[in-house]
Amino acid sequence: MPYILIKNKKRRYLIRVLFLFLTTTSIYASDKDSLTLWYRQPAQIWDEALPIGNGRLGAMVFGGVTTERLQLNEESIWSKGDEYKDKPGGYRYVKKIRNLLFQGRYQEAEKMAMEKLMGERLPSGTNTYQTLGDLHINFEGVDNYSNYYRDLNLSRAMATTRFTSENVQHQRTVFSTAKDQAIVMHATASQSGNITATLVLSRPDEGEVVTATDNRIILKHHLNHGRGVQFEARVVVIIDGGTLKVEGQQLKVNKANSMEIRIVAGTDYFKGNPATICDTYEQSLKSRSYQNILQDHITDYQRLFNRVRIELPATEAAKFATDERIAAQANGAYDPSLAALYFQFGRYLLISSSRKGNLPANLQGIWADGIAPPWNSDYHININIQMMYWPAEITNLSECHIPFLEFIGKLRENGRKTAKELYGAKGFTAHHTTDVWHFTTSFGLPRYGLWPMGAAWSATHIWEHYLFTEDKTFLANYGYPVMREAAEFLSSFLVKHPKTGKLVTGPSMSPENVFVAPSGEKASIVMGPAMDLQITRHLFESVISASEVLNTDKAFRNKLKTQLARLTPSMIGKDGLILEWSSEELKQALPGHRHISHLYGLFPSGEFNWNDTPEYMTASKKVIEDRLSKGGGHTGWSRGWIMNFYARLLDGNKVWDNLTDLWAKKTYPNLFDAHPPFQMDGNMGSIAALVEALLQSYANEINLLPALPDALPSGKISGLVARGGFIVDIEWDNYQLLKATITSKLGNNARIRYGSKVVTFKMGKGESITLDKTFKYQEDE
Repeated sequence: MPYILIKNKKRRYLIRVLFLFLTTTSIYASDKDSLTLWYRQPAQIWDEALPIGNGRLGAMVFGGVTTERLQLNEESIWSKGDEYKDKPGGYRYVKKIRNLLFQGRYQEAEKMAMEKLMGERLPSGTNTYQTLGDLHINFEGVDNYSNYYRDLNLSRAMATTRFTSENVQHQRTVFSTAKDQAIVMHATASQSGNITATLVLSRPDEGEVVTATDNRIILKHHLNHGRGVQFEARVVVIIDGGTLKVEGQQLKVNKANSMEIRIVAGTDYFKGNPATICDTYEQSLKSRSYQNILQDHITDYQRLFNRVRIELPATEAAKFATDERIAAQANGAYDPSLAALYFQFGRYLLISSSRKGNLPANLQGIWADGIAPPWNSDYHININIQMMYWPAEITNLSECHIPFLEFIGKLRENGRKTAKELYGAKGFTAHHTTDVWHFTTSFGLPRYGLWPMGAAWSATHIWEHYLFTEDKTFLANYGYPVMREAAEFLSSFLVKHPKTGKLVTGPSMSPENVFVAPSGEKASIVMGPAMDLQITRHLFESVISASEVLNTDKAFRNKLKTQLARLTPSMIGKDGLILEWSSEELKQALPGHRHISHLYGLFPSGEFNWNDTPEYMTASKKVIEDRLSKGGGHTGWSRGWIMNFYARLLDGNKVWDNLTDLWAKKTYPNLFDAHPPFQMDGNMGSIAALVEALLQSYANEINLLPALPDALPSGKISGLVARGGFIVDIEWDNYQLLKATITSKLGNNARIRYGSKVVTFKMGKGESITLDKTFKYQEDE
């Protein structure tokens, strides 16, 4: 296999490149561009299919020739077999558990916590997200085909399949429109009368009712015999030429010139009537032509997607199919433009799974097969859903953040009960996991379930949203009350450590990790784990700042300030590592654990930074090196988190190394992140890290190219957003800044850093400044 040796002044890359190229490939190769995932063969398995979505209604498109499969999802199709309940009277035992922990009697404390605080874990699949079903389109007369090509065009949010059969060119296009709330498929052939197909709508479950009449197939179902969500889906077929008839529960198209399929769905999750919802969507579509639907879809989608553009160097590797590019990463292929495609694919996923007015994206976004997806496709709030939204503000998709922010507030009703019943505390809390039914209690085992910090961490996203938008109306009417109530819980949850006199949280743990007690026994819960304290500091500082912005709640603000001054700090051990369990130096039982929770202060919080706390930055670097040397970072999302750590440490080469390692080991052919199995959080965490390598704004300044990898000697990116409401465009060459344009949306002053150079500008609302390669203000010509 040939090699390419690429030299630069900082690094040498020995690159293996596959020189197969396209002598016999698709005649449609000219249609490909840098924003297209493309393949030479249909998907054989789900992780090779291509996702489409409008934030609510989605599908995985397999691109089959004789049989096309659209695996369908609607965000609110959830079962409800049982309910989680708080352990009655748990608060009566919290003081006893704390005393045992303060005495170092960890096993005894954990046993009591298990008995008195932990609810029963429901069997997997009891309450779960589920597929809507499958639409199989069985085509006739296309068994022999050539010139096969399929793609996902990110700039137009549409999947296309093309091939030639018997000298007839076939094209099938599929997209999910937010404007018209439908999935649309359009099949055409270059010669008339060449589309013959049978449409079958089904579901891998019992109890659904499928009927076919005229040009429609209707599927109805009520999950859990009436306890889960009730839903209805309709497949409407429109043909040009040929005939259409009903055959049992199926529709048969014969010798049509073209075929259009429109799919709508509705549920009763938001208290609506599924049939009425479908009627509304279907009637709205009746007067609309395919071209009008398509154009409105593209316009609506590009309003979000086109805000950010990125260009990175393209090598020979970029000429190959997407699955081949991913496979080549295992051989060390140098493919910098793959980072641009991966970045925009991540933004595409967020737009397609999280639109304003919808539910937040779950572990799999909105794409999940079958009726028992991994982890119920729920909302893990001990990092996963937070990571899902790390790139929302910085990649100019603030509206896509809103579903998560609004979801947090919906946890309050149950969260207040949990706070009171389990801890005797005010405010509201939530533990490591929740779902669309908004449960907040602890369940299962203490080592993963006894962590009452989920609501607090989530609430910090509200303040982050304000830092980027300065939307005072949202903050005053919704955001601050939610943040305040989450802080109120922590304020009443804190207790004084008898040895240090400092405040600590507890009982709690470092998410899903285990330590070895001095007795030699393994345990998980302590008083004052490092992540708890870092989250507390982050939320308290956010609530204090919000209170000052709104000029309200002075008494509560002062109370939080007093508690902050007494809060136990993050501590560095004798080995130079930040202590994960802050009370004492406890031995790690799982030294290669996937969670690196005690570096929350490094990212996503900005508590640790090179300007103010360099000792914590050094200690953080040692933590990462120690964890990775012992097998850490072995899941996709964990690798994404590590990339963000390295970006904050200003080590761009480590960001790149971890990204290419993620591609080589934890990425499916369709670019989905592999936990495994698929979880969208790894995609989101990784693209957030790419931004952090090019732009940071957490330390009260806009830092340009703070962690530029050697693998990216040149490039440009436009439309990123910095805290304070700045739009930032950056161009660089030979590792040096060529030009940066900063536009103030809000009229805030800009402090801008490039390396050791720092400049400050007073800016009006809508004003732009451009800095040249000398980092000087460039006057308009």
